[in-house]
Amino acid sequence: MTPHRLTVPGAALALALLTGTGAAHAGAQPTAPAAAVPATTTAAQATTAKTPASQASSAGIPVFRDGQGLTVVPGGTEVHSPTDFTLTVTTEQLSGRHKIRILLPAGYEADTARRWPVTYFLHGAGGNVNDVVAAPALRSDSMITVVPDGGLKSWYADWLMQNTAVGAANWETFHLTQVVPFVDANLRTRTDRAQRAVVGLSMGGFGSLHYAQARPDLFGHVATLSGAIDLGLAEMRGVVLATELSLAGAICGSSSSLGCPDHGPAVDSDAIFGSPYPIFDADRVWKAVDPAAPANLAKLSATDVTIYTGNNDLFDARTAVASKNVKARLDQLNIPSRLVDYGNGASLSPTCNGGHNYGCWAPAFADYVPRLEAAFARRNG
Repeated sequence: MTPHRLTVPGAALALALLTGTGAAHAGAQPTAPAAAVPATTTAAQATTAKTPASQASSAGIPVFRDGQGLTVVPGGTEVHSPTDFTLTVTTEQLSGRHKIRILLPAGYEADTARRWPVTYFLHGAGGNVNDVVAAPALRSDSMITVVPDGGLKSWYADWLMQNTAVGAANWETFHLTQVVPFVDANLRTRTDRAQRAVVGLSMGGFGSLHYAQARPDLFGHVATLSGAIDLGLAEMRGVVLATELSLAGAICGSSSSLGCPDHGPAVDSDAIFGSPYPIFDADRVWKAVDPAAPANLAKLSATDVTIYTGNNDLFDARTAVASKNVKARLDQLNIPSRLVDYGNGASLSPTCNGGHNYGCWAPAFADYVPRLEAAFARRNG
């Protein structure tokens, strides 16, 4: 197969989108004013000494056993605090080692009879598990938060091509058939769908809505923030292609102070979902996984759905269109949902400029998490 099938017009579209977003890319740290996220909550500062798994109990964190296709790497556990730690695992579904960050409620160790609801947070492209630090509301004493590695450009999918420079890339299988049961096997979780949520932003916003549709038996709640949730839009497909080809790094290679994204090695432009072009049904995989497709939205009939978006930069102007499309289709299907379009950010928070960044996503989570906690409490009653 010929690599990099993206045509010149397609590349130009993707480049235009990514040039317009600048530092506020799918996995970037905030580009809002410096006050958007305090310096003490940046992912760059979330580095700690590693604690061997055999010493986990002495460090005050639970001991995790291999299982569900995952092997815990000895010596690969990072302990940030007794309620905040990161495991390193390997799996045949993915090449290399991958991290899973876990935030426990303050009362987890003391209240040994209690089981807890779980929220899975999916980060954006170019991000990593430490991005959760930039959204403090996800650290809750009412639930467990799990942040699995989503890769630099996984798009939360089992890739069509498994022989690229990335290697094995069955991300959906890793998350849904390995990480979720692995967490349930090793922690005191509530395992009914009413006590499990999946939330994500940008690429992770696509992932959260897609996962809620793929496994409605697992997730009773879903939230998508500035999500690439309508693959019927050419601009959304262009962004996926740009991450595959790692075009974003070429755009701002001389402007690293803006927080240029790292999407890893370039891969074939058909690597994840196949051909993006709607000719002779060549884009059938794109259509099959499109979260905005009515057939997929119908799978959310018993799921609490929340959508957040701004509209004040080039990327969120498009996620606003995608979000409104999804909301309208849910309404047509008589499926309740909540859309928060905070526009230029003034209605959400002083830190939010309405763009594609944690200056908006952090306060959006601050709005959402108490609602989710209340829903967990109602379903637990």
